Amino acid sequence: MVRPFKKKDAAHPGHGAGLPPMPDEVRVARARRQVDWKRIGLILLGLAFFSVIYFSPQWSDAVDPKGEHFVLSREGKAAIGLFFLAAIWWVFEVVPIGVTSIAIGVVQALFLIRPAKIAFTDFMDPSVWFIIGSVVIGMAFTRSGLTKRMAYKMLLIVGEKTSMIYLGSFVMTAGLTLIMAHTAVAAAVFPLLMAIYALYEKDSRPTRFGRGLFIGMAFVAGAGSIITLLGAARGAVAIGFFRDILGKEIGFFELSYYMAPVGIVMVLLLWLFMMVFFKPEEKTIPGLRQRAQQLNAGLGPMSRTEVLTLVIVASTILTMSLRSFVPGLDQLDKSAIILCSTICFFLLNILSIKDLEEIPWNIVLLFGGAMSIGFCLWQTGAASWMAILWLNLLENAHWFIFVMGISIFVLVMTNLIMNVAAIAITLPVALVIAPYLGVAPEVVLYSSLVVAGMPFLLLVGAAPNAIAYESKQFTSGQFLTAGIPASLILLVVLAAFVSFIWPMMGMQVTIG
Repeated sequence: MVRPFKKKDAAHPGHGAGLPPMPDEVRVARARRQVDWKRIGLILLGLAFFSVIYFSPQWSDAVDPKGEHFVLSREGKAAIGLFFLAAIWWVFEVVPIGVTSIAIGVVQALFLIRPAKIAFTDFMDPSVWFIIGSVVIGMAFTRSGLTKRMAYKMLLIVGEKTSMIYLGSFVMTAGLTLIMAHTAVAAAVFPLLMAIYALYEKDSRPTRFGRGLFIGMAFVAGAGSIITLLGAARGAVAIGFFRDILGKEIGFFELSYYMAPVGIVMVLLLWLFMMVFFKPEEKTIPGLRQRAQQLNAGLGPMSRTEVLTLVIVASTILTMSLRSFVPGLDQLDKSAIILCSTICFFLLNILSIKDLEEIPWNIVLLFGGAMSIGFCLWQTGAASWMAILWLNLLENAHWFIFVMGISIFVLVMTNLIMNVAAIAITLPVALVIAPYLGVAPEVVLYSSLVVAGMPFLLLVGAAPNAIAYESKQFTSGQFLTAGIPASLILLVVLAAFVSFIWPMMGMQVTIG
């Protein structure tokens, strides 16, 4: 006997006996109707922080050692509140991180913190274009086939142990930062690591190994970038301040002499950290070497496209590197240089319009927002106010506490705003205070550069952090959770170098 079809069954598909399961569309629609109170609470928490700070009474002035007063204006107070709003929304991803960045510009315009033209122009700052150019280089490596060729070659060397895959990936990443900007390195290495990870997990779902591989890549890109002036712009900026304030010149190789040991130690410690914090599910990937050998053999000889890609990228790297040595070339903007490679990729049909449409604009917007809030804190005077307030706490401290205190401030600020800006607002004041406490200026310079290169807490701290996030192996909250102990390790290593190792190497850390 056939059971009559009831109206109840039609109204509730999938709940009647003998009927097919509920369609995915119905389940998704019902899930969307459920209220996510946690998300709403975090949205309101960010708005509450901004409102409380924005509408609070005037805050007291910060006074530097010379007696100069730094007033925190209404705009500066609003900038601090806006940062707290953005940080909460970024860390907990209450909306896509790119949308939070858009909110940064919108709030500045609506609350008259900065003119809209300035707030939104920061989204197209040359540094953002540099990130776009770096991402396109990574895409060119992937489309040409170079990524797979490099990945298979590396796997043939490091073998089947996941610990060695970690180490090989990290050493390669750090090594490349010796000759090119860490943003470009991260963008070029990212697709390579994706190709390696595809041999570990076919559907690319998140795993401990995946989190360790990509978060580790971001961390060691920063560790490697401190070793030479070619790894990032922050070194040249800091040396410029040092020369202008003290009249002393720090040479290319002198900087590397003191920074290389720190960078190498941090790369090795970060490898061990990833092995503990993100211990791979599998110790080995059986048959990986043989599989890599077969895949590598199947690629055949290098194609014309691969050769052209290598020539374009090598020429770009060489030109950017020579800016530090050849007079006149330093006038060329690095963003313009790297975007020349983007134009060449499309002129030579290495990339197509489809590739242009696949640029991860969520990440680009993230860094646009980071630039906007960074400039907002700087131009409204909020960053300088915070720096003076913090340094005043260290005015009568022991020399070691003074150096580490400055380092902690720079470490925090470089996670909030551009590391170049963090150096620019901190170093001039710190170098003025240092002689009164018997602290040699060199140790202030080098310790600041160490921590400025390794922002492990927030995705906006450095471009490699945001590029690694594109792997979808971790959330911004998980990145922060890993970054806290990694930052503590960094501070312990720095303390050891400041106290013992750098003095043994000949650095003067105190003055009589």
